[in-house]
Amino acid sequence: MLYLYFVLLIGGVFLLAAGIVEQRRHYAALHSIPSRVLVNGIRGKSSITRLCAGALRGGDLVTVAKTTGTAARFIHPDATEEPVYRKFGIANVVEQIGIVRRAATYRPDALVIECMAVMPALQEVNQSKLIRSTIGVLCNVREDHLAEMGPTLDDVARSLCRSMPENGICVTAEKERFHILQEEADARNCELVYADPESVTDAELRGFSWFTFKENVAIALAVAELLGVERQVALQGMYDAPPDPGVLSVERYVTPEGKRLAFANVFAANDPESTLMNINQLLDLGAVNRPLNVVINCRPDRVERNGQMGEIIPDLKPDNVFVIGHPAKSAIDAIPAEWRDRAVDLGGERRSAEEFMPALLDRMASGSSLVAIGNIHGQGEELLEYLAELPADESESGSAGEERPPAAAAVSQPARLDPFATYPVAYEERYQASQTQEIPVVRIPVQPSGPAADAHRAPEPQTEQQWDPHARARAQQEWDRRAQAQERWDHQARQQWDQQAEGRQAWPHAEDPHGRPRHPTAEGGGQPPSYS
Repeated sequence: MLYLYFVLLIGGVFLLAAGIVEQRRHYAALHSIPSRVLVNGIRGKSSITRLCAGALRGGDLVTVAKTTGTAARFIHPDATEEPVYRKFGIANVVEQIGIVRRAATYRPDALVIECMAVMPALQEVNQSKLIRSTIGVLCNVREDHLAEMGPTLDDVARSLCRSMPENGICVTAEKERFHILQEEADARNCELVYADPESVTDAELRGFSWFTFKENVAIALAVAELLGVERQVALQGMYDAPPDPGVLSVERYVTPEGKRLAFANVFAANDPESTLMNINQLLDLGAVNRPLNVVINCRPDRVERNGQMGEIIPDLKPDNVFVIGHPAKSAIDAIPAEWRDRAVDLGGERRSAEEFMPALLDRMASGSSLVAIGNIHGQGEELLEYLAELPADESESGSAGEERPPAAAAVSQPARLDPFATYPVAYEERYQASQTQEIPVVRIPVQPSGPAADAHRAPEPQTEQQWDPHARARAQQEWDRRAQAQERWDHQARQQWDQQAEGRQAWPHAEDPHGRPRHPTAEGGGQPPSYS
């Protein structure tokens, strides 16, 4: 028995020492990043994260970003990105440690990261232990996650304030509960900055090729100003930033009966206020038009939210309200009595899209719009898959010859959206292809010199366009210059590696002549990295 107590004691001491070492390494990585922006709130966190990162990149700041929402992504300083790998597809706030460590290898000027915690206690841990932001963003307070942060909106506001940096700065566009945020900010000695959405003009908003809100742009501009980036430069950086895969979008299809259909996926806006804002913006921009039809997807574990979606039907004034999923009654009963006769119950726990979609499309007139709200899981995913199989509407005018309303360009929605699942390879390839441009590379061979080389050199093929002799000379000089620079850097790196092996100094985080970061393969051992 004494032996087991001894093993337990040794194991506890080992775990404590390992935890201390891990914490010190994490804090060292954090402190190597001068500006850390933590984005929190209920709606629009992923879009704001991308906008802030784009604005800072526009100001020539080396910026790394990470989003969490519809598609968790790690965004490199050159705006390229990749999905965040999650073991077993489960999100955990601990992944922020690896994100910070990976971001620190770029020696960035700023890190913009989305808060992925929902529970108030975890939000505080995310700020005080994992990110330690210098600038906090609290975008808005909406009716969502009331079970974890509620039950009232005032409680939600105070819960979100746990991510405010102590002795730092917090930017917000929340107006109705600004006084609550101010109280919490004063308690943390945090300067609260209000980003006025009206400061963003319609002309500036039209510069985006995808749907966004003035509130989001105003917050990103305020963050950029705090970090010394001019407004026009920040705006251009935001225009160039790639949108989130879950961005609000409008697709146009042709049904099997030949009807034209404009479909807006608003599933990502889970609360009623955000849903209304999204749909009203689409109507104002002409991306969707009336006659307007609404489809509500219900989930058995989101009965309260189902009812919230039914309550906003009078504000939308649709011609038809299609209810799918289970239990459909939870949404239909919440629709006011004067609008309930427009509701069509297509729900069912296991109904496939092939069963309810023909009835849905049959009740819609050609040229009308369909807006999907509520929850995406279940029948919502099947609806998206069914529509994705329909041919796209490429026509510029309607069947009656009328002009089709213009729609702002946006990234297409994937057929299935699951924030906790791996994305299909085909979707990833399409998304990456839309964000990258293939650049042709011309390789210049090293030309031998001397009389012997001239004697054995093969004759050059004759083409219609011959190399310009001056261009060939310049290319050869550039090639020689790069080779000499690489040789000098290799020699320096080899010396530093030898010094590390002797224990005199740690490996330097240097960059080669081509701007690629070089790091050791292991600390204190292993083989030197390859420089070829």
